[in-house]
Amino acid sequence: MTQNQDIAKGLEGVRFTESKLTFINGQEGILTHLGIPIQEWAESSTFEELSLALLLGRLPNAQELAEFDAELKANREIPAQLQDMIRGMPQGAVPMQALRTAVSYLGLLDAQSEDITPEARRAISVRLIAQMSTIIAAIQRAQSGKDIVAPRADLTHAGNFLYMLNGTEPTTEQARLFDIALILHVDHGMNASTFTAIATSSTLSDMYSAMTSAIGALKGPLHGGANEQVMVMLDEVGSPEKAADYINQKLDNKEKIMGVGHRVYKNFDPRSRVLRDYAALVADKEGKSTYYQILEQIEKTVVERLGDRGIYPNVDFYSGTVYTDLGIQKEYFTPIFALARISGWCASVIEYTADNRLLRPSSVYTGESDAHYVPMQDRQ
Repeated sequence: MTQNQDIAKGLEGVRFTESKLTFINGQEGILTHLGIPIQEWAESSTFEELSLALLLGRLPNAQELAEFDAELKANREIPAQLQDMIRGMPQGAVPMQALRTAVSYLGLLDAQSEDITPEARRAISVRLIAQMSTIIAAIQRAQSGKDIVAPRADLTHAGNFLYMLNGTEPTTEQARLFDIALILHVDHGMNASTFTAIATSSTLSDMYSAMTSAIGALKGPLHGGANEQVMVMLDEVGSPEKAADYINQKLDNKEKIMGVGHRVYKNFDPRSRVLRDYAALVADKEGKSTYYQILEQIEKTVVERLGDRGIYPNVDFYSGTVYTDLGIQKEYFTPIFALARISGWCASVIEYTADNRLLRPSSVYTGESDAHYVPMQDRQ
């Protein structure tokens, strides 16, 4: 029996709440946070400031930002029990599975974890934002058979992560490049992981459960895993000369090109324009790296074939080359996404639960009607 109702597959076009955090105009390629274009955030701000602005719902003043930065630095260290658990993870663990498990375990160690008051959600958010980078770096180090590097309080959030990851202090230029990459990924409206975090928190569950749910949603290659798959694609292509034939064959076979197209944008993803410029700078420093040259050829071919259908490269297309230059293994690209998006997830949960309503969508029933139970011996 099919009910006479319309279905919005994938919830496309369905509005379930209001938000003043992020605005997207996919037709014109516009992305703003608190009304400010993403290009201005990337050019003038920092990950710390954008994170606080989203938590507050407004631009912070200098004192507020200084206090928030001090809070983050004071909360960077993770408990010794969590470090031991990370060291005990099986070798070869999928990084996103390891991250999901670590964040869930962190909730067990937080005496405030079950407190869902606005004040508690905000305090836990600060700890999560601060410690996400420490957890990811610790997982990568442990999985590589290296000692876990303790955080430093004299480095920026981005610079400290690269220090904990690589064991050496990054240059000012490297830290700023990673800072910009984080800014570009902090929030992106009602994507699958943000919606999942809100859905979990709408039941009045705790922040750690909401963030663990979001990490699980981000793990999929149709969401957070695309940038890793872009690098796999570049290795398959091998050289710029082979790029056009590779892409044309994929398109002729109606296969998906990773890092190309977006559910929302029918124009260039504005984040990809920012990141492309920085990827170009990295490539120029290295004498036009092979990866960037391949990406240039792929973009040219994709725009020629698909541009009239509104399909262009997205933010995942260039992010992998930037991360690779910073010493980040491709298996950790999606955890890096979570490192940035944790701020958006927390801000969205805080915003939604301030006027909470349990999410309970309905579905259209397409099964049988007037059926009756058949005893086992009578079934065919």
